[in-house]
Amino acid sequence: MFNKIKQIKDMRSQAKIMQAALAEVMVVGKAAGGDVMVTIDGNQQCQGVKIEGEMSNEKIASAVKDALNDASKKLQREMAAKMKDMGGLDAFKDMMG
Repeated sequence: MFNKIKQIKDMRSQAKIMQAALAEVMVVGKAAGGDVMVTIDGNQQCQGVKIEGEMSNEKIASAVKDALNDASKKLQREMAAKMKDMGGLDAFKDMMG
């Protein structure tokens, strides 16, 4: 019984460590030839939007959407690599025995 409680505590600790590490990840998605850039963090929060050049509202809207999608794909790759470096889900499996 106490062993299971310790395992749960260890899993929570490991999850917090992973969450903190992922929060440090920042990616920039680009669109419209780099004229539109969106920065998101590992918690999938938008940290900034930069729009350069003259564009119609329709082109801006489309480019922001494309930049967000680009950033999302980059973030998924970064997060997967970071989790793999930290032992990934195998670290949790090992704790469960």
